[in-house]
Amino acid sequence: MKLEQTTYNRALQIDNDICIGCSHCMKVCPTEALRVSEGKAKIHVDWCIDCGECYRECPTRAIRVMDDDFSRIFNYKHRVLLVPSVFYAQFSDNITKKQINEIIGELGFTEICAVEQSIDSLIDEENEYVRNAVKPVISSFCPAVVRLIQVRFPSLVENIMRLLPPIEITAQYYKRKYAEKGVAESDLGIFYLTPCIGKIAAVKSPVGGYTSPINGVINMDYFYNKVYLAYKQRIPITKEVFVNGAISSKGVLFPTTGGEEVHIEGKTLSIDGMKNVVEFLEILENEEVEGIDFLELRACDESCAGGILSHRNRFLIAESMRKYASTLGRVHELVSDYKKHCSAVIHMDKVEPRSMVKYDRDLDMAIIKMEKARELRKLFPGIDCGACGAPSCEALSEDVVKGQADINDCIFLRTLYEKRGELSLEEAVNIMESIWGKDRFVKRNY
Repeated sequence: MKLEQTTYNRALQIDNDICIGCSHCMKVCPTEALRVSEGKAKIHVDWCIDCGECYRECPTRAIRVMDDDFSRIFNYKHRVLLVPSVFYAQFSDNITKKQINEIIGELGFTEICAVEQSIDSLIDEENEYVRNAVKPVISSFCPAVVRLIQVRFPSLVENIMRLLPPIEITAQYYKRKYAEKGVAESDLGIFYLTPCIGKIAAVKSPVGGYTSPINGVINMDYFYNKVYLAYKQRIPITKEVFVNGAISSKGVLFPTTGGEEVHIEGKTLSIDGMKNVVEFLEILENEEVEGIDFLELRACDESCAGGILSHRNRFLIAESMRKYASTLGRVHELVSDYKKHCSAVIHMDKVEPRSMVKYDRDLDMAIIKMEKARELRKLFPGIDCGACGAPSCEALSEDVVKGQADINDCIFLRTLYEKRGELSLEEAVNIMESIWGKDRFVKRNY
């Protein structure tokens, strides 16, 4: 099956040398962007939202994260790392933040900043936005949710809050602060440490007519292992690093479930986990929801504490973050400075739908194909077994009318045609091999 290409920067890639075509990824994709062909999983890149559900599910680790090479930080004289609170929560309580920060400095960064510093001023902007916007307002915090709406629920893009997420506001703040010091833009490298695959794509291909000042994104799982190894080896600390750890309890809890909506006036809901988010968006799109002012939607269970690139159990991370937040004040000392520097750059343009062309770009032809697909679905068994290499009978019918699959790919119809003598055994085997690969049929145990 040949899938379309795109200019959209992807954060995920399938390693065909490792992929066994098990179809686990195909079954969990919320936009049905995956198929199995020739024994390998294939991504329809225009439909992929980089949520990472496939990465989480893959038993062979064949799905790779397209993050930045760590050595890129040394291309810059000033190397700023934006660290989310969830990173410190990866470690056990006997490892202090001071020890972690010292190791980060030893690994090459010249300044460490708490990425949630911008949240205190952002909350005020969010309340102002919600008071005047179309309801319900959907938070723009989670990039996987934003892209899910763009691709699968395009009628709801008007509801996405047109305010930048905290990582971008904080990055803008430090870009301006360094510019005020006279530091050349080419000498400043701002890097974000991400627990989330979606944020890699969000930095590389931002929505809302925005260009990110972040120069690179570092995989948190990779960086955790790097820091923890240095801790275990007791590497000597020879370098100084400036730590700007100003943060409030609101900032620490904001990336956790309920941490955003609790500060928004009116009737609000917080929903986490991709299945739950999809279920709610479906009823919202069908206009079955009324009276909600604000929605905090997060793709991962326990929100960022359950980020796919996190190392530790999500419940332990969330508990650690709550414990840390209880030691902090409600505001931090940089709030007024953030409002001064970032009020002009906090807004973004309208988020546009990302076309998920199911049938055809020509409307008349699309209607014809849609009707053909509807007739085909009546022939298929409707059990969504996935043996055809598509995630559902509906998906197979759409692939057939687009010429990307054949009706005989359905194992039930193929068996019926064999029984009638309309399809030979050799032809049936060839179809199975084209979907699942020839290696599936040469195992010695068969």
